[in-house]
Amino acid sequence: MKHAVLFALIAAPAFADDPVVEDVTVIGDRFNVTLSHPDTGWDHYADGWEVLDADGNSLGLRVLVHPHVAEQPFTRSLAGVSVPEGETIVYVRARCNVDGWADDLYEVRLTN
Repeated sequence: MKHAVLFALIAAPAFADDPVVEDVTVIGDRFNVTLSHPDTGWDHYADGWEVLDADGNSLGLRVLVHPHVAEQPFTRSLAGVSVPEGETIVYVRARCNVDGWADDLYEVRLTN
């Protein structure tokens, strides 16, 4: 029985951590988002982040087109994000090219 359990553990796939939104700053319609993710190269890397309203509607998507193995955490920006008037809170979520969207949302409180 011990051998079967050991075999099952060895055969289980290894999953990397989800990408994490570490920080967000907003200047006008520009979102500067800092992510961390244990990128391993082209086979597994953080490949984007998205700004969502409180209802989960996408307000902007930043696609990341290459891995950032040696640059962790890293910050990328997206300008032209149109937040509906009156919205005081939005959320940012990150994704990777293997596991998709991370479960955690980063809350951003907007100021005028």
